[in-house]
Amino acid sequence: MIYITRKASFNAAHKLSRPDWSEDKNTEVYGKCANPNWHGHNYQLYVTVKGEINPETGFLVDLKWLKDLINNAVVEKIDHRNLNLDVDFMKGKLASTENLVIAIWDELAKLIAGSGAELHAIKIYETENNYVEYFG
Repeated sequence: MIYITRKASFNAAHKLSRPDWSEDKNTEVYGKCANPNWHGHNYQLYVTVKGEINPETGFLVDLKWLKDLINNAVVEKIDHRNLNLDVDFMKGKLASTENLVIAIWDELAKLIAGSGAELHAIKIYETENNYVEYFG
């Protein structure tokens, strides 16, 4: 079994806020992340696939194919967007990095299936000090 990871970057705005809570309650729970004027991050996305090397190509997957898949299915939909308002696969979800990583998994897993590889992990760095990993 071999694992290959592709990195992508995107910038996005969001706000952590529950509409059924008061502004004070949202600020108490989410702090600065509940800013009514939003805030943004320079995210780093790592997508890891796993499987066996194809003996014909010497690859698990073509990394250009994986790059294009990530860009088309995720980055183009979220880069320089508002996660709360603009991203179809985040509709109705609190825009935490935890929920974002699961939503990205759901978008990519179905596209990677059948490629000879399997989605292993999604990791998102929200800041240089904070990241979330998801293994499905």
